[in-house]
Amino acid sequence: MIIHRHDVVVVGAGLAGLYAALMTSDKVDTAVVSKVYPTRSHSGAAQGGCAASLGNEVEDHWEWHFYDTVRGSDFLGDQDAQEILVKEAPLVIYECEHMGVPFSRTPEGKIAQRPFGGHFGNFGKTPMRRSCYAADRTGHAQLHTLFEQCLKRGVRLYNEFFLLHLIVRDDRCYGGVAWDLRHGGLHCFHAKAVMLATGGYARAWKITTNSMSNTGDGLSLVLRAGLPLEDMEFVQFHPTGLYRSGILVSEAARGEGGYLINGKGERFMERYAPEKMELAPRDVISRSEQTEIDEGRGINGEAYVHLDLRHLGREAIMEKLPQIHELAWKFAGVDCIEEPIPIQPSAHYAMGGIPTDVHGQVLKDEKKTPVVGLYAAGECACVSNHGANRLGTNSTLDCCVYGRRSGIAMAKFVAEEGELLPDLPEGAAEPARELVTRIFKSKGKERMVEIREQLRETMTENMGVFRTEDSMSKALRVVKELQERYKELSIQDKSQQFNTEFMEAVELGYLLDFVEPIIVGGLARKESRGAHFRKDFPQRDDKNWLKHTLAWKTEEGIRLGYKPVVITRFPPEERKY
Repeated sequence: MIIHRHDVVVVGAGLAGLYAALMTSDKVDTAVVSKVYPTRSHSGAAQGGCAASLGNEVEDHWEWHFYDTVRGSDFLGDQDAQEILVKEAPLVIYECEHMGVPFSRTPEGKIAQRPFGGHFGNFGKTPMRRSCYAADRTGHAQLHTLFEQCLKRGVRLYNEFFLLHLIVRDDRCYGGVAWDLRHGGLHCFHAKAVMLATGGYARAWKITTNSMSNTGDGLSLVLRAGLPLEDMEFVQFHPTGLYRSGILVSEAARGEGGYLINGKGERFMERYAPEKMELAPRDVISRSEQTEIDEGRGINGEAYVHLDLRHLGREAIMEKLPQIHELAWKFAGVDCIEEPIPIQPSAHYAMGGIPTDVHGQVLKDEKKTPVVGLYAAGECACVSNHGANRLGTNSTLDCCVYGRRSGIAMAKFVAEEGELLPDLPEGAAEPARELVTRIFKSKGKERMVEIREQLRETMTENMGVFRTEDSMSKALRVVKELQERYKELSIQDKSQQFNTEFMEAVELGYLLDFVEPIIVGGLARKESRGAHFRKDFPQRDDKNWLKHTLAWKTEEGIRLGYKPVVITRFPPEERKY
């Protein structure tokens, strides 16, 4: 087995991972390990923008952004982390601009800003234009710019290396073991500091906006290392995924004035959020759409509604929403200049993840005890900026702000550690070797595609926009059965070079790991809050459930624990929209 030694190893090459690498690259030896080529990271699919209170188009203040983020999280977000997020937002936007991100511009040449759902002025009272954007390809523009900067600064890139094991012993991380997808074989990445930036996990659902690579790898590896995950029951459904495929239709479409209509031609948001209409937070709009569909008011009685952009006109659509026009045409056969776009709620974003402090350091328990040398940022992490529901364009912001902060913290940690790497523990790579051997040599009768499709159908049917005790209990039973069937999984391709069947078999194991805490946490949380909406407990319950869920994987099953929400400025209030 080949061993690579670096001061810092970042796993994942999206916005959070690359920003962290930039912050460490000029101070310490830095490597980025990614199972896809960096410019294929899912951050490139982010469309609408990156929020910051620049005030370029209307008056804005970080306190207003702070309030919107707290309220949007349904008061489950940690307000110390949220305050950092919104205060440092202008800094990272201008830093991105100076690195070369080609933001759209106002006539005066300033960074252009557009409205987005859940973002308002004057503490929720007035319209707001807060989302900085590059047409509707903002994530793509940011990702490519950060990648170019990493190349410029000599960051060592290990592309198409797939992490199989995280080396954690006695509350310290020593690195990880990865599979070389191109050539085969195990590689150990030995480091003083390791950061997980492995992204989200919505591929566990059948209808999703996520890329094929979003299989929750880092979250599963953390569970297998004996560490907890936080608030996993909160999974956001984006209101506008293309019908059937789930491909993202940016919220920018509604920010620019697009509206939703049902099978009767009604703008149905008047019934659910009459003041904010299509600019209400995502959880509200997704539930509104699903209610229309469930009550038979979908288009032609089917499971979708329409997003209408026709009134915006060709010029506005092609200038501000060109990718939406292209995606609708290629994947739905619709010219959105002439026809409305068929859309439905689609699994989109993980509010929960690996618990961290505000410097990105991973925490191992309710007392916030840190794991030495282990960091996380981006969608895989849960510093709890988003609580129970994320506002649009706060995700790319989260990646940039907390990827940056984690990089700064790792550089400081490495400097304090001195020159010598800690010795690798004995048998550090054995779990990875055992995993590879088991999959390649298995003679079981189970096939990966059958288990995976049953999992995705079960999660879509039972862990969707609406949940109940019965639906979640059914999902848990199916997942337990699939976990047992997975033990008899075998693959037909025994080659080592670019063996995608092997990779997908490992990913399926990751999916089956982390969906269990989602379901168990949802069953335990007997309330509705943000994206977790239970028809049998439709009200928010601050008395009993204003707390974070922690979940550990044990031999007996998922063990749950809880810790308090950090409230500094805005106490919980009624959330009307």
